[in-house]
Amino acid sequence: MQVRLPPMPRLPAGSGFALLAIAGALILFVAGYYQVEPDEVGVVQRFGAYARTTEPGPHLKIPFVETVTKVPVQRQLKMEFGFRTSRAGQRSEFAPDSAETRAEAVMLTGDLNVAVVEWIVQFRIKDPRAYLFHIRDVPETFRYMSEAAMRQVVGDHSVDEVLTIGRETIARQAKEELQRLCNLYGIGIEVQQLVLQDVNPPDPVKPAFNEVNQAIQERERAINDAWADYNKAVPRAKGEAEQAVRAAEGYAVERVNNAEGDARRFVSFYEEYRKSPAVTRKRVYLETMGTLIPRAGRKLILDEKARGILPLLQLEGSPAEVKR
Repeated sequence: MQVRLPPMPRLPAGSGFALLAIAGALILFVAGYYQVEPDEVGVVQRFGAYARTTEPGPHLKIPFVETVTKVPVQRQLKMEFGFRTSRAGQRSEFAPDSAETRAEAVMLTGDLNVAVVEWIVQFRIKDPRAYLFHIRDVPETFRYMSEAAMRQVVGDHSVDEVLTIGRETIARQAKEELQRLCNLYGIGIEVQQLVLQDVNPPDPVKPAFNEVNQAIQERERAINDAWADYNKAVPRAKGEAEQAVRAAEGYAVERVNNAEGDARRFVSFYEEYRKSPAVTRKRVYLETMGTLIPRAGRKLILDEKARGILPLLQLEGSPAEVKR
């Protein structure tokens, strides 16, 4: 038994060319379409030469003629020196030391000592065209620049400044020097932050440095304690001295005023005495006796010829002194 298949329908004339054109257009559209993310820009090259820069969003390019390189201009990038982070998080994990990281970290200070310096550089690409075309292998070049800037600044400071009091100054000067190099070579990078991480002496001499730092801290603590005692004792002594001076001045003023008052009273008394000596003597005598007798207490003054004084005595109360 033979089975006959129905004849295939024939396409109209010219329809094959249309299908090929549609397929070619789709291929060209897919090959020429590209999407730029919000934190990126697209640098379009035509036959390898710079053509234009496209902003975030969907775009088209000429297939097989133009290529697009996406550059993260809004993203903060980071480079680590002297160490490598294997996994970031709340508890970051670091890769073991290698010959490369040790070579980056070991530096010579201005006083010919050795320090192990670890730091981080955070930067942003501000000019994507300069970043892609002015320097070959920008990440490696930027790493060499950062290491050169840090070595130059560390070489201008003593080991004590590098390890303790000069860290902020060193980080600031290294950032300024690195930005100067970036501007000089035109690599289109803006250095946003340079942070010193761990700064330590080499492991063989670390115990000696720790002892020196401990002695420095003890010296500073003793100085601070001495200044605290000084600030307590000196103001107190000055206050006591000022109080004594004020008391002496007040006593001197009082004595002078009393002496001047006594002198004026004597002068006035002498003037009255010259006018009437008898009356003045009598008045002085009475005033003096009026002052002295109350101070003498209770007394009885009797004539020597008097007899029978017992009824006159008051035996109750305090005893009386009898004078003859």
